[in-house]
Amino acid sequence: MIHDVKVISLRKICDERGMILHMLKATDDHFLKFGEIYFSCGYPGVIKAWHIHKEMTLNNCVIVGMVKLVLYDNRPGSPTQGELMELFIGEDNYCLVQVPPGITNGYKTYGDKMAILANCATLPHDRNELIYIDPFNNDIPYQWDLRHG
Repeated sequence: MIHDVKVISLRKICDERGMILHMLKATDDHFLKFGEIYFSCGYPGVIKAWHIHKEMTLNNCVIVGMVKLVLYDNRPGSPTQGELMELFIGEDNYCLVQVPPGITNGYKTYGDKMAILANCATLPHDRNELIYIDPFNNDIPYQWDLRHG
């Protein structure tokens, strides 16, 4: 685990009509504040990485499909500086991952369909608040290749 990252199991309420997927409520202990909600959609095998938010906290939840969410702690002075964290989240592991500012993050879609990742962010999108890093040409100790075994 990376310091300050939270993984919260979420409820699915299913019946013969379909289901309700809970994500985040203002009454949850881990709720901070509301900035905006957006949906990031990735086709199978697509990598959407790397991003660092300077001030925004992310609340990520995959409602369709599966992704491998990867986090890297490069925050100076953090007790987990230099650590990586991989989480497989989505239909088979329905949870919310709260990512604090400063954590390098990205995801890769797995399976045979588009994945839909919902983010209830604490701030509205601001391109000046965001740092983009090339997913393949960087100093992050991570390879996005499929690993067998």
